[in-house]
Amino acid sequence: MRVFNVFDGELPETDEPNGRRWLEARIGPQLGGERIGASVYELPPRGKFFPYHYHYSDEEWVLVLSGTPTLRTPAGESVLSEGDVVCFRTGPEGAHTLWNDADAPARILFMSSGTRPEVIVYVDSNKIGTRPGRGEQDNFNFRRDTGLEYWDGEE
Repeated sequence: MRVFNVFDGELPETDEPNGRRWLEARIGPQLGGERIGASVYELPPRGKFFPYHYHYSDEEWVLVLSGTPTLRTPAGESVLSEGDVVCFRTGPEGAHTLWNDADAPARILFMSSGTRPEVIVYVDSNKIGTRPGRGEQDNFNFRRDTGLEYWDGEE
């Protein structure tokens, strides 16, 4: 049996574009998980998370382990507290992002169904992301307004 402590387990630092920075441990693979993905993130003070998005296949849940991150959904913004759990259903009603306006770090556990193939919509930037498999191959992002007609290029 493999164990990861979500409160004090080691979280390597990431350095994402556009000033997005956090600590992250993808614990699903570490625990041997095959059907449920899980990651622990720690957002530093003033830290921003992934862009506002929703999934067509993956259901995601967040559990706040510590801190007070701010959540944005189609219903608006709200500050979460330690112990709060939120479910992000598939489709537009499940759109979400988080950030940390507080002076202390916020630690959160994200869980997802990890379904593939997957399509993700990034609402604010008008993009669609495709995630057909587990690897990076064939992962693409497109502007929604650059799509082709179904018969384009066909004989």
